[in-house]
Amino acid sequence: MNFYLNEAVQSIAESIRFDSSSGKRTANMPFGKGAYDCLEHFLNLAARLGFETHNYDGYAGEVIFGAGEREFAILCHLDVVPAGDGWSKPPFGGVVEDGKIWGRGATDDKGPAICALYALKALKDEGFVPSQKIKLIVGCNEESGWACIDHYREVANLPETGFSPDADFPVIYAEKGILHVRLHFPIAHAPFLFLEGGKSANMVCDYCCATPRSFGKARAQELGLTIDGNKLVSRGKSAHGSTPEMGRNAMLPLLEYFARRNEDIRRVIDCLFNDIYGLKTLCDETGNLTLSPDLIKFRKGELQILCDIRYPATMTAENVYEKLALFGVKYETVHHQPPLYHEKTSPLITTLLSVYEECTGQKAEPIAIGGGTYARALKEGVGFGPEMPGDSPVIHQPDEYIAVERVDLLLGLYKKAIERLTK
Repeated sequence: MNFYLNEAVQSIAESIRFDSSSGKRTANMPFGKGAYDCLEHFLNLAARLGFETHNYDGYAGEVIFGAGEREFAILCHLDVVPAGDGWSKPPFGGVVEDGKIWGRGATDDKGPAICALYALKALKDEGFVPSQKIKLIVGCNEESGWACIDHYREVANLPETGFSPDADFPVIYAEKGILHVRLHFPIAHAPFLFLEGGKSANMVCDYCCATPRSFGKARAQELGLTIDGNKLVSRGKSAHGSTPEMGRNAMLPLLEYFARRNEDIRRVIDCLFNDIYGLKTLCDETGNLTLSPDLIKFRKGELQILCDIRYPATMTAENVYEKLALFGVKYETVHHQPPLYHEKTSPLITTLLSVYEECTGQKAEPIAIGGGTYARALKEGVGFGPEMPGDSPVIHQPDEYIAVERVDLLLGLYKKAIERLTK
């Protein structure tokens, strides 16, 4: 057991109790009070542990260890996606039970951020003197736009090299490109007065409802829909937008209900769910393109659907746009992050891989993911944990948790990784 395990568990639970999902902006709280209070909690904790800290206008924070012109970054985030439905534990309760810390952000990314902080504390206690200035940077807008990183670049110096404990083990050599695209599908003679669903652009839609012009109860039951007053309700299962296959999209049954008598809605299903234009056939060594329709609303005679697209790391956004043009509808890019790609033999990757193998006793190879981390903000950055091969998916899902045993492992992994990379 690592020396600071109990303290880390307590601090993670405390951090979870802040609802740091995107909130109402104020003068000094750009992402809402919850995110700001969570940032202050983290920085106050770091200060009590003896570190120099900086709060950059509520956008991001920084913990400093060491000195020198060369700098090394550990990039984490404290914001979370909305809780969503279906929890058996309070999503912001920080309950420690059954060997796990339960709550939104436990794995993504409050738990790993606090583990990295206590890893620095352990090194500091041992008298370790890094050869460069280590910056543990925590942002408050990773889940919905990266304005935190943009602001940090304006007011501070972002190192060129580092890792982000916000992905998977053993180590990430490539991340797919991310496109959030809003498509506008005209719907003639819409069979509903209202239709809306989804909670976040990078979270599989788990709730969708509509006010139909007329009800077909037998058809609704056949598709697993429920009737709530004058509304027709579809419930799915949330998942991270980069892994839509792990969820169940609530849009589809509702669209299928209306598609029987409306050709325009059938076209929406064909384009986004049946993939008649082969968008999801785009592929390279980092895998196939994934498409997750996550937000939907009916406005001014059209269905506006925001899709989370993760495209292969050796391709460009233009490859995606060529396919989208075949849909024949208006679309707009809401957010774009180009891919991350490094050679598997780079010193950063080989060092982290060796640390993983030493701490776990498992031989492994670098992997590619569809998720996007702060690592791509760096010239040479990679993702390094916290999820292990074979883990049940919990990120962006109900009953997110991090096991106390995993916290123990992360403390040792991150301590050794930081020491090895900055000695």
